[in-house]
Amino acid sequence: MKIETLALGPRDWVPNNPTLPVLIYRQAVTDAMDVAAAFEQRFHDNGWVDCWRNGIFSYQHYHTQAHEVLGVALGHARLVIGGPGGCEIVLASGDCIVLPAGTGHCRMEASGDFLVIGAYPPNQHADINTQAPSAQDLERMLNVPLPSADPVAGEGGPLMTAWRSGK
Repeated sequence: MKIETLALGPRDWVPNNPTLPVLIYRQAVTDAMDVAAAFEQRFHDNGWVDCWRNGIFSYQHYHTQAHEVLGVALGHARLVIGGPGGCEIVLASGDCIVLPAGTGHCRMEASGDFLVIGAYPPNQHADINTQAPSAQDLERMLNVPLPSADPVAGEGGPLMTAWRSGK
């Protein structure tokens, strides 16, 4: 598994997270017959809950009340991370991305079979924001608690190191 990090500042109307980087896990799941079930199990085992199966919205949005993990179970997609004009990335089956609260994201294109497994740390809920944040939204975003474990690799995973050093 290869880990990439992406530090983002505010862009256009999207706040992004000034202290926590986005983490991209290349080939986080490689040996499962059912990649969706493997992501669900791994997220659950590491305390990331409220798993769902779907896609990624085709419009820019961000969450002020939750960090989000997205594991690609099937297909591939091109995403823009960080708001309008942000960083383009391609994710394929087995890849995973962790978005800290405030990080803009949207799907630009995807294969017909594209399927994502998403989850959140306990007691966090993904509000959908499509406009500039208020001062209250920014404060809420900056105070979303850090998770107790990396959704892919558990308590000692790369997220814990990257995010604890960022706070």
